Amino acid sequence: MVEFGEMNEAMRANLAARFPDATLIEDTAGLRDVVGHLADAIEYPGSASDFALDLQGSVFELNVWEALRQIPAGRTSTYGEIAKKLGVPRQAREVGGACAANRLAVVVPCHRVVKKDGSISGYRWGVRRKRALIEREAGAQSLPGFPGDPHGTAST
Repeated sequence: MVEFGEMNEAMRANLAARFPDATLIEDTAGLRDVVGHLADAIEYPGSASDFALDLQGSVFELNVWEALRQIPAGRTSTYGEIAKKLGVPRQAREVGGACAANRLAVVVPCHRVVKKDGSISGYRWGVRRKRALIEREAGAQSLPGFPGDPHGTAST
């Protein structure tokens, strides 16, 4: 699980519920490299693709999450476009549900999915944060040496 937020009792309870068979241990030093890698993924959009993942969800969710990982940093796609890509063009709402079920902020970039009209809709960690991530990626794409897709920019 990768989420935005401060560790507090609510987040601990969420972790315990999400991983009921795990023993939760706070190990700041042990997570330093992972947290640094996550910070790099935000600071240098596109670098999150080299995370080793153990994605767990329904077959549909896994397919949606893989499609999200194919959206280049600095670009956006719509729920309908993802559904069409998966061969289920009438299931845009279900794509939204799979995005909502994503627990890997930035690593599985559900923030790159927007409404059909290009507007920004819901995001587990807040619409303001989603907008900031999209804008950061669009800005980073214009920098020299950015490995993004030169054929498009983010929708806002």
